[in-house]
Amino acid sequence: METYLNLMLIRFGLVAGGLVVLALLIFAIALSLKRRGRLDEVRRYADPVVKAGLRAAAERVAGGRSGASQSRRQGGRR
Repeated sequence: METYLNLMLIRFGLVAGGLVVLALLIFAIALSLKRRGRLDEVRRYADPVVKAGLRAAAERVAGGRSGASQSRRQGGRR
Protein backbone atom coordinates (compact mmCIF):
# COMPACT_ATOMS: atom_id res chain seq x y z
CA MET A 1 0.00 0.00 0.00
CA GLU A 2 2.82 2.37 0.83
CA THR A 3 4.43 1.77 -2.57
CA TYR A 4 1.15 2.59 -4.31
CA LEU A 5 0.76 5.82 -2.34
CA ASN A 6 4.35 6.78 -3.15
CA LEU A 7 3.72 6.21 -6.86
CA MET A 8 0.53 8.27 -6.72
CA LEU A 9 2.39 11.10 -4.95
CA ILE A 10 5.16 11.02 -7.55
CA ARG A 11 2.58 11.05 -10.35
CA PHE A 12 0.79 14.01 -8.77
CA GLY A 13 4.09 15.86 -8.42
CA LEU A 14 4.98 15.26 -12.05
CA VAL A 15 1.57 16.42 -13.28
CA ALA A 16 1.61 19.51 -11.05
CA GLY A 17 5.18 20.31 -12.08
CA GLY A 18 4.27 19.91 -15.75
CA LEU A 19 1.34 22.29 -15.36
CA VAL A 20 3.53 24.88 -13.67
CA VAL A 21 6.13 24.64 -16.44
CA LEU A 22 3.39 24.94 -19.08
CA ALA A 23 1.94 28.01 -17.36
CA LEU A 24 5.37 29.64 -17.16
CA LEU A 25 6.00 28.90 -20.83
CA ILE A 26 2.68 30.44 -21.88
CA PHE A 27 3.39 33.48 -19.69
CA ALA A 28 6.84 33.93 -21.25
CA ILE A 29 5.42 33.69 -24.77
CA ALA A 30 2.67 36.20 -23.97
CA LEU A 31 5.20 38.57 -22.41
CA SER A 32 7.51 38.44 -25.40
CA LEU A 33 4.59 39.00 -27.79
CA LYS A 34 3.44 41.97 -25.73
CA ARG A 35 6.90 43.52 -25.81
CA ARG A 36 7.00 43.19 -29.59
CA GLY A 37 3.51 44.65 -29.93
CA ARG A 38 2.02 41.54 -31.52
CA LEU A 39 -0.17 40.34 -28.65
CA ASP A 40 -3.32 41.97 -30.04
CA GLU A 41 -2.71 40.34 -33.43
CA VAL A 42 -2.33 36.91 -31.81
CA ARG A 43 -5.48 37.47 -29.75
CA ARG A 44 -7.41 38.34 -32.89
CA TYR A 45 -6.38 35.04 -34.52
CA ALA A 46 -6.71 32.89 -31.38
CA ASP A 47 -10.12 34.20 -30.27
CA PRO A 48 -12.22 32.15 -32.75
CA VAL A 49 -10.18 29.01 -32.00
CA VAL A 50 -10.65 29.38 -28.24
CA LYS A 51 -14.37 30.07 -28.61
CA ALA A 52 -14.81 27.00 -30.82
CA GLY A 53 -12.87 24.86 -28.36
CA LEU A 54 -14.92 26.06 -25.40
CA ARG A 55 -18.13 25.51 -27.34
CA ALA A 56 -17.07 21.96 -28.23
CA ALA A 57 -16.09 21.24 -24.62
CA ALA A 58 -19.43 22.56 -23.36
CA GLU A 59 -21.32 20.39 -25.85
CA ARG A 60 -19.28 17.38 -24.84
CA VAL A 61 -19.97 17.94 -21.15
CA ALA A 62 -23.66 18.56 -21.74
CA GLY A 63 -23.93 15.57 -24.07
CA GLY A 64 -22.02 13.30 -21.72
CA ARG A 65 -24.75 13.48 -19.10
CA SER A 66 -27.24 11.51 -21.21
CA GLY A 67 -25.29 8.28 -20.68
CA ALA A 68 -24.59 7.43 -24.33
CA SER A 69 -21.29 8.19 -25.94
CA GLN A 70 -21.12 10.58 -28.86
CA SER A 71 -20.28 7.86 -31.37
CA ARG A 72 -23.31 5.83 -30.33
CA ARG A 73 -25.61 8.81 -30.75
CA GLN A 74 -24.25 9.32 -34.25
CA GLY A 75 -24.65 5.65 -35.16
CA GLY A 76 -20.94 4.83 -34.99
CA ARG A 77 -19.35 1.82 -33.35
CA ARG A 78 -17.35 1.99 -30.19
